Amino acid sequence: MNKRKEVIKTQIKQIYDDSYQNYGAPKITQILQQNGETIAEKTVGNYMREMGIKAQYVKPYTVTTIDSNFSEELINILNEEFNPAEPNAVWCSDITYIWTYQGFVYLTSIMDLYSREIISWVLSTTLEAKWVIEAIGKAKASRNINKPLVMHSDRGVQVRQEVA
Repeated sequence: MNKRKEVIKTQIKQIYDDSYQNYGAPKITQILQQNGETIAEKTVGNYMREMGIKAQYVKPYTVTTIDSNFSEELINILNEEFNPAEPNAVWCSDITYIWTYQGFVYLTSIMDLYSREIISWVLSTTLEAKWVIEAIGKAKASRNINKPLVMHSDRGVQVRQEVA
């Protein structure tokens, strides 16, 4: 391997690592060219292939909430009254995703609307209803709940799975 190719491959690896293994040939080529290198995207792609590295694919955003037209199964009994008079009267749940070096993880949390305190949470690698159920179970155990209460959510895909 010639000296120039070695130098370019070292630069490619550095840019790739600095991007947390996210950048592909187009972005790496652009950075190399900004740094004064004369190189084609195809060459960068070939070198990356030789080195066994490739860009990470980030899944595009997908809609996870049911539209605002309430069905018979999902009834709005909270009516936007977000200040309950006592603890453990109304809980709400939400799921958010967090990007890590290994990919996305999902954080499911349960909040008591009275205190605005997160009373349980679960980290998972999938968007499945079982993680919502686990978070609710942990919240019930931590609060020693056995009476009915209002559970509010944005009616995401996990709720749809459980109602169906």
